[in-house]
Amino acid sequence: MMKITIFSLVIMTIVCALPEDPAVEQAQPVQIVKQDSEVDVNGYNFEFETSDGTSRQEQGDYKNDTEQQGLSVKGSYKYIAPDGQTISVSFVADKNGYQPVENKDASQPEA
Repeated sequence: MMKITIFSLVIMTIVCALPEDPAVEQAQPVQIVKQDSEVDVNGYNFEFETSDGTSRQEQGDYKNDTEQQGLSVKGSYKYIAPDGQTISVSFVADKNGYQPVENKDASQPEA
């Protein structure tokens, strides 16, 4: 669980450190349009969506068996890149590390 927490903090630090586009500063503030969460001793789940098209959902389950001991996390996030392209990623974080998979949108041309 410590590794996942540290990884999450590193990702948030990187995202916050990215330079901002001056045009974005003049845009309207982003509003949270959906938010839900639940935490208990066996795990957690949360999801949110903002008015700019960003969304994230995540589910963490505590595992204590012969296969794995610790937190197993599954989730996804989506955002609109500065070039207007929608970026969508699903991931699993477990005993094998962080495993992201980019979700290809059929409506967007491939690079």
